[in-house]
Amino acid sequence: MNLLPTITTIDVQEQSPSVAVLPVGSYEQHGSHLPLITDTAIACIITRELAAAYPVLALPPVTIACSHEHGTWPGTVSISARTLHTVITDIAESLRDSGIHKLVLVNAHGGNYVLQNIVQEASVAGPNMGLFPQSREWKRARERAGLHSNSYDDMHAGEIETSILLHSEPSLVRPEYKTADHDGGERTHLLTTGMKAYTETGVIGFPSHATAGKGEAVLASLVDDFAEHLRVLES
Repeated sequence: MNLLPTITTIDVQEQSPSVAVLPVGSYEQHGSHLPLITDTAIACIITRELAAAYPVLALPPVTIACSHEHGTWPGTVSISARTLHTVITDIAESLRDSGIHKLVLVNAHGGNYVLQNIVQEASVAGPNMGLFPQSREWKRARERAGLHSNSYDDMHAGEIETSILLHSEPSLVRPEYKTADHDGGERTHLLTTGMKAYTETGVIGFPSHATAGKGEAVLASLVDDFAEHLRVLES
């Protein structure tokens, strides 16, 4: 498993990229079948695929972010939204100092709501920062890959996350995924109560439907859709 970029400073100098890509994940429970690093791993996998297809600079990930909805589940660690905001803006400023003025945040954790605000603030004077994938890209990827579930019902540790890892890093998936399905129903007060009000296992989704083929198709769809984000940033 190699989720970190291994390029050298000479590689970057020769490539002379104008856009950097920063994976943003989390360190939080994903049931009994996926590791705490799941969101970080998926953000890195997507970033790795994008860097192979486009002339962008892949950065190492932000590994701990805003996982407060997971409360006190063993192993889960969070930072505040204001800390994440500071980390991202500091990274963007450092990139500008080195001549890279465009940054895309590749977010694989739905609880990182503050990233939307960061992107908007950074782009007031022009398109300087992007957020990828957004809900439309995730929806399109599900449809193209023929996933059984939708994004609401398959919220966490479900079909899409398990499929991506089965394809790209299968050693991270434990066999329990085949029997870990859980329907969380309507989650009207999720922001207030957290996930424990809707799941005892930490899973809200249908990992039993996951396959490596679906994961491959999801990633191919995301790579294809990234071209439009680059076009907007570089316009």
